[in-house]
Order: sequence, then structure tokens, then C-alpha cells
Amino acid sequence: MAARPVLLPFDETQWITRICRILEEDIEPYDDQPISISDVPKTLLCTKPEAYIPQLVSLGPYHHCRDELVGMERHKLSAAKKAQIHLPGTDLQQLVHSFTKLAHRIRAHYHRSSNFLVLSRHLNLSNETLGWMMVIDVSFLLEFLETFSKNNNKNSMLLRDIVMLENQVPLFLLHEAIGLRIQPAQSVLSSMLIGFFYQVSIFRGVGCPCTDVNQHAHLLDFLYSNMVPRCTDESAGTDEDESRCKHDHRERTLNSIVDFFVKRGSKFVSVLMDFVVRILVKVVASLPCLSVLSQPIEQLTQAASEPENVQNKNNQSPLLEEIAVPCVTDLAYAGVKFCPTVGNLSMINFSSETVTLHLPVIGVDINSEVVLRNLVAYEASVCTGPLIFARYIELMNGIIDTEDDARLLRECGIVLNHLKSDQEVAELWNGMTRSVRLTRVPELDKVIDDLNQHYNSCWKVNIRTFVKEHVLGSRELLGCLAVVMLLLFMGLQVFCVARGCGPALIVWRAEKLERELNRLL
Repeated sequence: MAARPVLLPFDETQWITRICRILEEDIEPYDDQPISISDVPKTLLCTKPEAYIPQLVSLGPYHHCRDELVGMERHKLSAAKKAQIHLPGTDLQQLVHSFTKLAHRIRAHYHRSSNFLVLSRHLNLSNETLGWMMVIDVSFLLEFLETFSKNNNKNSMLLRDIVMLENQVPLFLLHEAIGLRIQPAQSVLSSMLIGFFYQVSIFRGVGCPCTDVNQHAHLLDFLYSNMVPRCTDESAGTDEDESRCKHDHRERTLNSIVDFFVKRGSKFVSVLMDFVVRILVKVVASLPCLSVLSQPIEQLTQAASEPENVQNKNNQSPLLEEIAVPCVTDLAYAGVKFCPTVGNLSMINFSSETVTLHLPVIGVDINSEVVLRNLVAYEASVCTGPLIFARYIELMNGIIDTEDDARLLRECGIVLNHLKSDQEVAELWNGMTRSVRLTRVPELDKVIDDLNQHYNSCWKVNIRTFVKEHVLGSRELLGCLAVVMLLLFMGLQVFCVARGCGPALIVWRAEKLERELNRLL
């Protein structure tokens, strides 16, 4: 018999009080506001939790009162006391009262329960408590922004916590707090945001960012909006795109048919060569002076088939998260040049005429991984269209595989490496392989398709691939070489028998031939 579910005690008074408060309070103006500060998707959180969960300081309700973060509360209260000094003719209580009246607008930014009668586990706070929390956190954040550009190296740990998605506070609260100190508040806040952007943004040479508080929900949204071009509708496309897709579909279908017959033909040739080699091995075993070669030839043909089987086994499950694009080293071998550009993701382009890949200049330091990961998490949480930034991360992950790839990009001026080595840069990008969902970004996808098309049509690449697959790893070719060697030895034996030579002479001629080959090589 199934166990009956345990029913929690129902507090009628608390339930009625909550309903009355919801009905009495005016919450309509912000009901339709989209959530901008949500939980990190679990598919990303499980890859590296320390990159998404604050380690030193908590801002906002998500990680409030965590035991391991209590130590920073004293510093936050100290910042609040300093803020009170800068409030002429008023005190923190007035700021708390102002934030309390904005409680519904504050709550609208955070993750809400699907049941409007049930408060989210993060926002199960009274309006006054939420107001006090935000006053303290905003005071601390303003102090950090004021001193960040001066003490950038000292604040690295704090910076990583402040840019985390679950540690954001609404940006309009900073505007409200500054407005009680000085007017106009927008110019003061803009100066802080511009300094913060130039220090934290991974893209170098980007123009002056937009600092309008009405257009940005929080600091992470401010970074994202100025680093990533506006999202386009994933389903939108021109007639040219549709015709190109149809042409690609027909081409893929034709290639599939050709590959099918090629594989069938290769299998038939392989079976036929197996049969011929086995017959010749048996013939050789019955001939004098050549019987000693039968066992090595048989072992050679067997060994040639083993790497093929291992290779097929290893290629059955490729990494689904990694984008299908050649790495930097392979692209450089195919003649692709890399050119740094100044700007954001909209500057990515591949020129087929000059065979040049244009990539924005990026700076990589100890904070970059946390910034990148949380930008990806924020995009996945709020964007309903294509995940442009996540696609860029996948592109960089695809072209950077090894230390040599990172070194080439650094030498080209695309990567400004502030880490200890190029290996750390490669590990950073290789560690960011998981996406929340598959997406199509026409601009980046075109760059990827053009790169693959150029790489696959390069004669140097085709020759190297042919030698690797059909010469060094071809069982059929090795079998043919074995057959040729057998025929040569058989011809040599017939010649020696006709001339009356003995086995010793055959060995002597073979040794002489080997010495001549070694001398020539």
C-alpha cells in the first residue's frame, strides 16, 4: 500500500493576511515586468558551482544570511554608515522608507513563484526587511564602484561575486540612492558605470557604453547589453537564406548518397583484398625461401585493421557541446589569417577574398571566466531568441583546443593574455563547452560555414587528410603493398632459379638492396 502524503499544518490566519495584503496593495504596474535576476540554470550550475555562487559577499535576497558570507556583513554595515554621512539633512531611515515604497518594483526583478499567493523562497520577506537589505547592499555596491578603478587588483574576489547573476541588485536603486546625495544622479552613476565597463568588459576598444538606467536592469545586464548586439528573431530570414538552405539540403542529400555507395564499395574492396591476401599468404607458405614471410605479412594485415576499428569506436560519440569548426592551428595551416578588430561581437567576419578571419580583441585575466560564465547564464535566462553570446563562446571553444592555438591568437593580437601561460587560456575556453539549448545565429553560423568550406576545399588539407586516412591508415593499401612485395620476391626467386642461384645469394641481394636504400635515404 502506498504511503499517504504528509500534510503540512495550514495557518488560516497567515493565509488570510497574505491574501488581504495582496488585494489591498497596488502591484499592477510591475506585474508584466520580465524577471531579470533569476537562478542560474542547473545545466550550467553543475559544471562549475563556484563560478556562479558568491564566495565572499552576498547582494540581494538569493544568498542573504548564508553562514559562510556573514563575515562581510560588517563591511556592508560600515559602507551604510559612510553613506549616511553623505546624506545631507536626512538619514538611512528615509532611504529605507523610499526603498520600501518601491518593494513591488524590486520584487518584480527577481524570480517569483508560479502561484501568486506563494512568495518565492528568496523573497519571503516583509517590505521593510527587503528595504533595509537593499539599502545596505546598495551602499556597499556604490562604495565598491567608487573605489574599484583605483584598487582593481585588490578587489578581484569581490568583483567575481558582484558580476554573478544571482548576486545582482536592480540598477534603479543605485540611481535612487545617489539622487539623495547629489543631483543630477545620472551623470554620477554614468561615470561609475563607464569605469566599471572598461575594467570588466572582455572586449577591448569598444566605444562609450550606454549608461541609461532605464535600459539596464542591473550591472550584469549593463555589461551584456553593451557587449552583445541586439538579438534578432531566430525564425526571421530572407528568401536568399531559404534558397540557400534548400540548396544545402539537396547537396547534403547528394553527398549522403555518394558516401553510401563509397562505403559499400570500400567494404567490397576490403573483403576482396582480404581474400586475395589470404590466398597469396597460403601460396607463399608453400614456396621455399619465402615461407618465412607468410607470418609477418599476416600479422601486418591484422594489425592494419585494428587501428581502423579503434578509430571508428572513438569517433562514435563526439562531443555534442563543441562546435564543428577547425582549430586555429589547422586554419592557419589552411592559409587562414587572423586579424584583430575593435568592437563587440558584431565585428566577427570571415573574408573569403583575403582568407582572413576578423575577431574582436579580448582581454583574459583571472576574472574573465566568471564574467563569461555569468553572461552566458544571464543570456540563457532572459533571451527568448538566439543565444548570440553563447554561440560566440562555442566558436572560441571550437577554434581553441591547445596551447598552440592560444599562442597564435595572442601573437596575432586577438587575445591579450594576463594569465600565467597560454595553456591557461586554452583551458579556460575548453572548460566552457556546455550550452543551455541549441540555437541558430545567422551571422556567426555563416562565419562557421565559410571557415569549414574554405578548410575542406584547401588542397593542402585534402592531401594531408588523404595521406592520413587512405595511406597511413588504409588496410587496403597495406594489403596491396604486401602483394607487390610478394610478387617482387616471387620474381626474384624465379630469376634466381633460372640462373642457378641459391638461397644464400637471394639473402645477399636483399641485404645489398637494403644498404642501397639506406644510403639513398
